[in-house]
Amino acid sequence: MATVTDSTPFKKIQIQRDDTTFDAYVIGKEDAPGIVVLQEWWGVDFEIKNHAEKISQFDSGYKALIPDLYRGKVGLDVAEAQHLMDGLNWQGAVKDIEASVAWLKSNGSKKVGVTGYCMGGALSIASSVLVPSVDAVVAFYGVPSPELADPVHAKAPVQAHFGELDNVVGFSDAKTGKALEEKLKASGVPHEVHIYPGVAHAFMNSSPEGVQRRKKMGMNDEDAAAVELAWTRFRAWMTRFLSP
Repeated sequence: MATVTDSTPFKKIQIQRDDTTFDAYVIGKEDAPGIVVLQEWWGVDFEIKNHAEKISQFDSGYKALIPDLYRGKVGLDVAEAQHLMDGLNWQGAVKDIEASVAWLKSNGSKKVGVTGYCMGGALSIASSVLVPSVDAVVAFYGVPSPELADPVHAKAPVQAHFGELDNVVGFSDAKTGKALEEKLKASGVPHEVHIYPGVAHAFMNSSPEGVQRRKKMGMNDEDAAAVELAWTRFRAWMTRFLSP
């Protein structure tokens, strides 16, 4: 397994929670609204940094923060990523998210959203249930187990995105997305659930390396229009709930 290497333009910081500290990577404008950006099962790698950098530049600017939920480990193939995700303490990860939101709020961000992809998508929905300080959530292709967090108890507004051809059954397939929508209706929070025709899991990963990795995993779809539409919806949601 590889370890995370520092790369500009991110600033590496340490965040304290309980009796432990963890690394996080911050990019973007000081005193802007904050967005916690949660990794896929791979860890803090090029793809999550691409997403965070992009997010930081949206609209009038955000301060994006990636907490390192794996404490420096990165999976280089599916087996390693699966092993890392299986070993994750999900309740501990939710505490990392809570500490990350608190760090942003004590460092100039009046409002803070949470977004994530795959494993991070599930955790971002969990944060809408379990972390009272979260102001908005945008989740990409991931839903938490009801044992961790039942979305029927969501307290922050949730927007969620799924690919119609996603075959990760019970986690991020279209049926799971539709079930999430019913739970969010019951929760009473503002919500949107979008299902994108013709795309599979991880369709937001559109960097050359990300596309290559998806193809290795048998996901050959590429849809720039779907990616653009999802980002447009993301921006509208975060602007609506995080603007001062």
